[in-house]
Formats: sequence, C-alpha cells, structure tokens
Amino acid sequence: MARDDRRGRGRGRGEREERDEFVDKLVAINRVAKVVKGGKNFGFAALVVVGDQKGRVGFGKGKAREVPEAIRKAAQEAKRNLIRVPLREGRTLHHDAQGRWGAGKVVLRAAPPGTGIIAGGPMRAIFETLGVQDVVAKSLGSSNPYNMVRATVNALQHQVSPRSMAAKRGKKVSDILARRTGGGEANAADAA
Repeated sequence: MARDDRRGRGRGRGEREERDEFVDKLVAINRVAKVVKGGKNFGFAALVVVGDQKGRVGFGKGKAREVPEAIRKAAQEAKRNLIRVPLREGRTLHHDAQGRWGAGKVVLRAAPPGTGIIAGGPMRAIFETLGVQDVVAKSLGSSNPYNMVRATVNALQHQVSPRSMAAKRGKKVSDILARRTGGGEANAADAA
C-alpha cells in the first residue's frame, strides 16, 4: 500500500508536467544530404515552435539522421530561446508591429474579440503556441519558413505593454491609455 502512495512522485512526474506546460508545433522539415565519397548521407532538419499559450514563445532548429530526433533537438533549443510577449487581455497584441529578418517581412495587427488568428503557416503556429486568439497578420517578401518565423519573433519582441511604457516614462497607465482612445475621438470631432 505504501508503494502505491509513492507512485506519481519523483522525477517522472515532474518531466510530465513540464511537457504538458509547453505546446510544440512542427513548422517545417527538410531532407538534407551530405555528399561523401561513398554516396550521400541523408539527414533531416526540423523547425519547431514552442510556447506555453500564456505569453511565452520560442523557436528552434534541429538536425539529425532521423525525423523524431531532429524534432526533439529543435524543441529543446526552442525551450532555451523562449521570449515573453505582453498580451492585451491575454488574447491579442497591444499594438500593431512590423518585423523583418532577411527578405522576410511581416505585419502584425491587434484585432477585436472574435476575429481569430488570420495568419499563414509559420506565423499561425507561433500565435497558437503563444496563446493569441485574435490577430491579423500578413507576410510580405520571403515565404521561407525560417525567415517568416524569425521576422514574426522580431515583431513580437517589439511589443510593449502600457504598464511598462508608463513605468519607463514615469507616468500613469491611465495617461497612456487615455491618449490612445482620446486621440481617436479628437480626430473624429475634427472631421465632423
């Protein structure tokens, strides 16, 4: 009986909880070949995005002779490269952003509730693992998944929450948010 009470404790349980904490998505897998004297050695390169669906996301690349091993290596690297992204109401971005990596360019826009994730392939994987529910994104330039993922992460790194901006400027959060909504009303009054 005492043996049953101890079951579920120890190293095995902690590993399972850590795996459940993160969601990983395979973005791309490539077969790569190394030409050697006897012929070609084939391997696989994987691109994986990992996130906790609460505002943390990361990506990683892995190479191995077998697909599962490449995916495992990529997921490990992604967990080491996590970034935190502030989300508005836990569902969308605070403001519009642009990101760039090489020839890959992306535009991210905050969206009202119920919009969903309007984004293509690699960007969709990032938003799903990040925990964003409403966003509109457009990829311009390169459609290479590696460049798209890096450009999207670049755009997300520029996200700033009103709280951190208020602290940086030495103002109240209400002052910064009032400007955001107040500016739109003033423009509407001028137009009328």
